[in-house]
Amino acid sequence: MMLDREEIFRVVSSYLVKDFEVPAEKIRPEAKLFTDLGLDSIDALDWFAKMETTIHLPIVEADIKKVRTVQDVVNYVMRHLKQNV
Repeated sequence: MMLDREEIFRVVSSYLVKDFEVPAEKIRPEAKLFTDLGLDSIDALDWFAKMETTIHLPIVEADIKKVRTVQDVVNYVMRHLKQNV
């Protein structure tokens, strides 16, 4: 099952709202995870670990270190889910 960009954005947003209590209105593609949404590096790692188990998203540490915005997360998910299909 391939998710499109909009579906991935919804999944990413739902993780932020449910798991990190980020207000939905703050979640925009350009929102910075650390400064705009208040996540820290441990939150980010927890989030990726959860996505790894729930949607079988591989964790590529070198790529994760480059993730800064919600759009970066969406791009990461799209790129790595395509590689696993």
